Amino acid sequence: MQFETSFVKGILFPALIVLFSVFAGWMLQFVISGFLHRKAQKTVARWDDVLIRSFRGVVLVWASLVGLAVALSLMDLRAEAYFILSRAIVLAAILSVTVWAARTASGFMDLYITRVAGVPSTIFRNIAVILVGLVGFLVILDELGIAIAPIVTALGVGGLAIALALQDTLANLFAGLHILMSRNVRTGDYIRLATGEEGTVTDITWRNTTLRELENNLVIIPNKKLADSTLRNYSLPEKPLALLVDLKLGYGADLRRAEAVIVEEARATLREVEGGAPDFEPLVRFNLLGDYNIGATVILRVAEFAQQFRVKHEFIKRLRARFAAEGIPEPFPVVVKK
Repeated sequence: MQFETSFVKGILFPALIVLFSVFAGWMLQFVISGFLHRKAQKTVARWDDVLIRSFRGVVLVWASLVGLAVALSLMDLRAEAYFILSRAIVLAAILSVTVWAARTASGFMDLYITRVAGVPSTIFRNIAVILVGLVGFLVILDELGIAIAPIVTALGVGGLAIALALQDTLANLFAGLHILMSRNVRTGDYIRLATGEEGTVTDITWRNTTLRELENNLVIIPNKKLADSTLRNYSLPEKPLALLVDLKLGYGADLRRAEAVIVEEARATLREVEGGAPDFEPLVRFNLLGDYNIGATVILRVAEFAQQFRVKHEFIKRLRARFAAEGIPEPFPVVVKK
C-alpha cells in the first residue's frame, strides 16, 4: 500500500501533470494561432502575421516546461538530481524565449526595412537574429555560472583583430547596408553594371548581391563591387520604360502614310501583346536621310525591361506584314550615275 501511494505521488501524478500541460499547451497554441489568424484577416497590417509566426511552437514548449517544473517539485529526488533537472528546465526556457525573440525581432526588422528601403533583405534579418542569439547565449552562460564579463572584454579586444582580418567581409557588409538604405538598387530591379553584368536583383545578402540573368543564370556580385560600380537601373524611377525601335524606309515611300501605318501597328501591339503599355501613345521620328534609305525611330513603352523583347518581336512582325500589304517600299541600294 505504501509502495502504491509512493508510486502515485512520485511518478504517476507528475507524469499526468506533464501530459496535461502538453495537451493544454497544444490547445493554447491552437487557440492563440486561430485568434491571431482571424484578427490578421481583418487588418491590412503585417505585424500580426509576424506574431503568428513567432509564437508558432513556442507556446507548446512553454506550457510543457511549466508542467515539467511543477512535476519536478512534486517528485522526491536527491538534491543533485533536482538541481540538474531544474537547471535544464531553466536553460530550455531561456533557449525557447531566445528563439521567440529572434523570430519576432527578425520579422519586425524586416517590416521596418521594407517600409523604409522599399524592399526586404536578409541582411537585417540575419543581424537581428545574431544579436538576439548572442544575448541569449550570454544569459545561458550566466545561468551556468560562467562569468560573462571576461568574455565580453575578450570579444571587444578580439573584435578589433577580427575586424582587421575580415576587412573585405565587413566592407561588403557595410556596402550592402548602404545599397539598401540608399534605395538606388532594390530587390526586383533590373540593373546593368559598367563591367557588363546585368540581370534582375533577386537578393541582397550581408556579402553578395544576386542577379538573375534573362538566360536564367545567377550572377553573384560582392556588395563592395556593386557599390563602387557605375550601373544603370532600368527599374528607376519607375519600371515602365521606353522602347526604341529603329526602322529603314525606301526613298519611294510616302512618309505621311508610312507614319500613320507605323503608329497604328504600334498601338495595336501595345494593346494586344503582354508587357506593352496600352495607354501610351507611340511616336515616330524620322532622323536620317541616308544614301539608300530614310531612317526612323519608333518610340514604344513597355511595363518592364524584360518585356521589351516580346513587344519588339511582335511589333516587327506585324509591321513587316503591314508594309507588304500597304505596298510601302523597303530600302534598296540606289546607284547614282556620274
